[in-house]
Amino acid sequence: MGRSGVRGKEVVGLMRVMVVMVGVVQATAFYGVNPKHKNKEHRNAYATMVYMGTPRDYEFYVATRVLIRSLIRLQVDADLIVIASLDVPLRWLRALEEEDGAKVVRVENINNPYKGQQRFKLTLNKLYAWSLVDYDRVVMLDADNLFLHKTDELFQCGQFCAVFINPWIFHTGLFVLQPSSEVSKDMIHQLETGKANPDGADQGFIGAYFPDLLDQPMFYPHLNGTTLDGHHRLPMDLKLGWRAPCGPNSVITFPGAPWLKPWYWWSWPVLPLGIQWHENRLQTLGHAAEMPIVMIQSVIFLGIITMTRLARSSIYRLCYRNTDKSSSLMQTGLKFIAIWPIIAAYIVPFAIIPRTIHPLVGWTLYFLGSVALSSVAINSFLLPAVPILVPLIGVLGSLLVMACPWYPDGVTRALAVLGYAFCYAPIGWGSMVKVTARLQVSLEKRTNFPKFG
Repeated sequence: MGRSGVRGKEVVGLMRVMVVMVGVVQATAFYGVNPKHKNKEHRNAYATMVYMGTPRDYEFYVATRVLIRSLIRLQVDADLIVIASLDVPLRWLRALEEEDGAKVVRVENINNPYKGQQRFKLTLNKLYAWSLVDYDRVVMLDADNLFLHKTDELFQCGQFCAVFINPWIFHTGLFVLQPSSEVSKDMIHQLETGKANPDGADQGFIGAYFPDLLDQPMFYPHLNGTTLDGHHRLPMDLKLGWRAPCGPNSVITFPGAPWLKPWYWWSWPVLPLGIQWHENRLQTLGHAAEMPIVMIQSVIFLGIITMTRLARSSIYRLCYRNTDKSSSLMQTGLKFIAIWPIIAAYIVPFAIIPRTIHPLVGWTLYFLGSVALSSVAINSFLLPAVPILVPLIGVLGSLLVMACPWYPDGVTRALAVLGYAFCYAPIGWGSMVKVTARLQVSLEKRTNFPKFG
């Protein structure tokens, strides 16, 4: 009995070890390699910021982690700093430090003295980058940057370097600075005394603080690694990408439109480079947080399609009863009731699908949800399926046109989309007319009223 008990304990222990090993392998395969925090100090740093107070706090937190992981994967020769406001959840900060290897600097929010700037209310926390005086140079980043290659040559730039997005203002999504406590204090003093630019956003304020940047020379790093002095302009590629002077596109920065950030599944293929952001996330964090919701919604949509198809005749008899009278007002109401599920089929999926899921999964779930909700109108009112689904087919065609990888430039891509829309418009109009006519014939033939009681 004693030997059997010992052997039983050994077997149980071995099984536990195997379970732990399988869990580790699965987690590594799904999330990617998990970098640990390193205490090694560097002369320079990449910095970004995290704060609370917007409806999209979690999305920017995920984007920040993807940004940090991409820099680690490229093995940049710099510290990774996250400037976090005091109200950021501690579990987020622990993940950034322990799992992503970043150094978190907690700060109080800089009050924006200007009104009407809710979108940019806390972006002035970016000014804390000048207080990182332990570093020679800091590259300040927004979370919507995607790194493809190392850009450590940016640390050779002068006291301030940025890129102009038009002849009037430069972009503050990526800029190089030399930390200085004097500059930091002066900037905050200007905000407190009301001497700053009345724009109130980080772009307007920092732009006003460096008004002569457009007249400065372009930055080109020295081959011997010498750090430059003064202010310089950074070059920008026309394909929404920052171009490092000594190599191909190294950093992609995305437009400032709030609903076209790369982590939203619907942003691709509107933004053709958005898929690269999600590929980077797959290699680092994965999409485990969203997958349970995706599975549940898929089952619900498939259930709706099945139930409405099996109960087609029953639904029709339940909703209507024969009557001797008919009215144009009632028929108009029935048309509205029939058309509303069709309209909702193209809107509701956008509201319920997890925003930060992979685009291929998101669009697949969107089409499944649209078909499911459209099937409610098709089977309830005995409408033809193909004309109802023609708009959905049109959306799919537009996505394929935009996702085509063989366009030489953005102008050709835009012309192709316009050409497709021009060719599709008569087809879409014809399907709508056909559905309306079919619904009218059905109502006149049946002369039915809704069954309220």
